[in-house]
Amino acid sequence: MSSHGHSAPPAGPSVPEPSFAEQARTLVHLARAGSLGTLSRRHPGHPFVSVMPYAPDARGRPLLLISGLAMHTQNLDADARASLLVAQSGHEDPLAMARVTLMGRAGRLPAAERAAAREAYLARHPNAVHWVDYGDFAFWRLELTDVYFVGGFGAMDWLPVEGYEAAAPDPLADAAAGILRHMNADHADALLIYARALGPAAAEAAEMTAVDRLGFRLRVRTAEGFQGCRIAFPREVRDAGQCRRVLTEMLEECRARVPPG
Repeated sequence: MSSHGHSAPPAGPSVPEPSFAEQARTLVHLARAGSLGTLSRRHPGHPFVSVMPYAPDARGRPLLLISGLAMHTQNLDADARASLLVAQSGHEDPLAMARVTLMGRAGRLPAAERAAAREAYLARHPNAVHWVDYGDFAFWRLELTDVYFVGGFGAMDWLPVEGYEAAAPDPLADAAAGILRHMNADHADALLIYARALGPAAAEAAEMTAVDRLGFRLRVRTAEGFQGCRIAFPREVRDAGQCRRVLTEMLEECRARVPPG
């Protein structure tokens, strides 16, 4: 793993978490649009960047529905090299959010693959039904040649394309936002107990900021300020129901370890 640009937090006990490839696939699965970089035909060699809705195929490759009139389409017709930046949303600090850059060569899909691409794309972008069958629109796919993932401060690396495409989005990906809302709105007391028993002992408050099949992250407030900590589940969870049961079990164990008050 590379760790340039920002210093990593102090080393501590290793807590299992999904691989960078799984995190990248999860991010691409959850997002609906990215920033497409092509090489300008008008200004040779100069990057040209467009907002680009996409849908990932089964291997995490972006499927694009673009018009022949669009500037990025004209650029791709001249030079197929392109990159798609997909970034997490919701962080106050943009440098703390996860993001992945998918690099490759874009090409129009053959007719035999159009029906499957159409179904996948409309599942993500139902409003596109109004123009998906227009004659000047075509489906393209970015065939990946490299993947660069940044998970936040001090967590970044180039990923093998084969590893990225073989990985799967986290099974809690679609449920995670609901879990976070529920825990932060209704169980702030439980989050504080988790933090005191399994994280900083002097925690004054805690917010759940991420959850996946192997554990969750807390943003913990102490007298010295805020810090993050990751807490592992005792076993892997595959859906929201399993997550709820494991969190309940953990809470009972943590209550026994944390003095009242």
